Order: sequence, then C-alpha cells, then structure tokens
Amino acid sequence: MDSGLVHSLLSLLKNTIPEVPFDMNFLDSLKTSATGLSAQRLRMNLITSNLANVNTPQAKEGKAYKRMDAVFAAQSPQPDFGQALADRLRPGLTGVEVVDIREDNRQPIMKYDPHHPDANEEGFISLPNINVVEEMVNMISATRSYEANITAVKSIKDMASAALDIGKT
Repeated sequence: MDSGLVHSLLSLLKNTIPEVPFDMNFLDSLKTSATGLSAQRLRMNLITSNLANVNTPQAKEGKAYKRMDAVFAAQSPQPDFGQALADRLRPGLTGVEVVDIREDNRQPIMKYDPHHPDANEEGFISLPNINVVEEMVNMISATRSYEANITAVKSIKDMASAALDIGKT
C-alpha cells in the first residue's frame, strides 16, 4: 500500500474518532476493582458485626454496642509527579475508599426483662437499635456489589488473556 495513502487514512481516522480523555490500562482497572472489593468486604464485616450484636444488651458498667456503617468516597490517584502531571491532563477517579466508619446514633431499644443480669433497677435492658431486615438488605447490596467487582476482574483477566493470545498467532 502506498505510504501517502496510509498517511491520509491515518489522518482521516484521527479526525473522525473522538479523543477519549481518560484511558485505563488493565492494571488500573484491576486496582479500581480491588478497591471496590476491599470496601465491600469491610462493609460485609460491619454488617456481620451488627447482626451478631443485635441481641447484645448493654452491661451495667459498660458501653452499649452501636450499629456501625461504612462511608465510601471516590478515591483519587496518589501517583508520582509524572503520573500526577499526566492525570491533570486526563483527570479521573481510580476507585473507592472507606473514609469513615460511623456509629448509629439511634436510641437503644428498652426491653423489659427483670430477670436479666444486666437489667436496671426498673427491670429494663438496653439493646442496640438494629433492624435485622435493614441489615439483610444492606448485606444483599454489599454482596451484589462484591459480585459485580469480581465479574469486572474476570472480564479484565479475559481481555488481558485474549490480548496475549493475539501475539501468539
């Protein structure tokens, strides 16, 4: 093929294909999914702890268990100078991070149980205000998010494998 024709086709393609401001390689994609996996694993651990303590009363001398929930935020890249400069030219977010674990401030549930060792002088025990149905819905949501990240990792792995197979043929 004539080199002038190739050059013309390349410039035509450059002018017709829109420039994508954010490009990711396989490792960036894996890192993004890995942060999502870590965040959802922590969320599942918090939900499990909440469910395990749903019937844990406040001890007479102790502090009551309070429901905990993770707060997520988009994670910005923390690269070296060269990468920071390149990212300024093509900004993007690279994952999710847990920025806080908050305790629920709802009032505890007071249950009448005069024979319980932790009952107060009126016979009430203080239980954490944890809604089991709400926690199960949160668990399903966290599981689905975790599965979506696993699917993304598998797709990235399959694409990288297919790219390597191209070089073999």
